[in-house]
Amino acid sequence: MPKSKRSRVVHTSVVQKKPSKEKALALFEAVQHAADSYAHIFVFDVENMRNTYLKDVRQQFSDSRIFFGKTKVMAKALGQTRETEHAPGLWKLNQYLKGSVGLLCTNRAPAEVLQYFEGYVEVDFARAGTEASRTFTIPAGVVYSRGGEEAIEDDVALPHSLEVTVRKWGMPTRLEKGKVMLDQEHTVCQEGKELNSHQTALLKLFGVATAEFKVEVQAYWSAATQDVTEVAKAAGAMEEG
Repeated sequence: MPKSKRSRVVHTSVVQKKPSKEKALALFEAVQHAADSYAHIFVFDVENMRNTYLKDVRQQFSDSRIFFGKTKVMAKALGQTRETEHAPGLWKLNQYLKGSVGLLCTNRAPAEVLQYFEGYVEVDFARAGTEASRTFTIPAGVVYSRGGEEAIEDDVALPHSLEVTVRKWGMPTRLEKGKVMLDQEHTVCQEGKELNSHQTALLKLFGVATAEFKVEVQAYWSAATQDVTEVAKAAGAMEEG
């Protein structure tokens, strides 16, 4: 009997899992519970997302709750209209719940929260697909481990064993008496242009970290005022004060 074409084995590695209703419900209930428990809810945006640094932020705000999940679920939990809002004024946060944003629910004063995030910046290596934040050029001559970022007397020559690797990543290098050489300066990346995997590999090899992990607060809701404050307006009011 011929084998039915309908009977196919589908490996679990290629099956796309649907969003879990249980997880969505848990997030929905957790956000609403936090809205009942904390005095302020901040909407924040993350630039150059890194889980390691977000974990540091969570530890810093261990007395608070941070949600970084499905924005549609969080928006429904808070309320998308005045009629469906979970608490008075919360629906006004809905316009900020777009893109890669999260919620910080806390009892800390808004001034303290804004001051913390204003000064919080972590620098890391860029990833492929992002824009270069600066131009990085390696000078001609012997190639050093920091690619010209350090004075020659404080640097060491790039190991000759890496010459094949950097050449594969786009550097027109050659070996001369055991030294990795460039006949002319080589621009690894240009500011504002998208980085590919070879460029990010070279940046990491030469220790050039260009990606800044930042948390930018967009707006916050306060239970006391039952209103939403845009951060730009809040910062201006603080400067005037």
